[in-house]
Amino acid sequence: MDDEDSVRAATAFLLELEGYTVRTWQRGTHFLAAAANEPLGCVIMDLRMPEMDGIEVQRRLNEAELYFPIIMLTGHGDIASTVTAMKMGAVDFLVKPFERETLLRAVENCWMLFQDTGARRQRAVRAGAMVEKLTPRERDVLSGLTMGLPNKHIALQLGISPRTVEIHRANLMSKLETRSLSDALRVAFAAGIGRQLDC
Repeated sequence: MDDEDSVRAATAFLLELEGYTVRTWQRGTHFLAAAANEPLGCVIMDLRMPEMDGIEVQRRLNEAELYFPIIMLTGHGDIASTVTAMKMGAVDFLVKPFERETLLRAVENCWMLFQDTGARRQRAVRAGAMVEKLTPRERDVLSGLTMGLPNKHIALQLGISPRTVEIHRANLMSKLETRSLSDALRVAFAAGIGRQLDC
């Protein structure tokens, strides 16, 4: 779902080449009107769309208890939007333009979510074990990231320098075996960190 015709067409073509059945919508409101009658599948949705943004579409789906695995796309990624989308259940958050392999990996993760609930439990156990490797200060920084705080605010909250936060952030991402903020947040949320916060 994207208001840009070229993005919709290119994404659909790429996925169809991989054997996926694809349906496209130009607006989030169009998808919401049809969602209840659509088969369960992965939803790839732009964050910024006319009439209703991706976060609001995701919120409405949750309210209607329509739990589609969601990949959020944006040309203007920011920490707060990433955290909000992932707390509400988004599987991934990709910044445009994205690599073909990045999108395909995210779609595969979506399918895993509703093909094997056991895999979800296994990821939670693995995530918990990874988080256990973190020092207390690294966990503090990770907790700040799950709240959508930038490094400067985390530093102020913890009484340390922004540079020290950057070092802890790099260390925790290495220990969690992640390369991006969305990957680190996925591990944190799977381990139960940040779940108690309001979206």
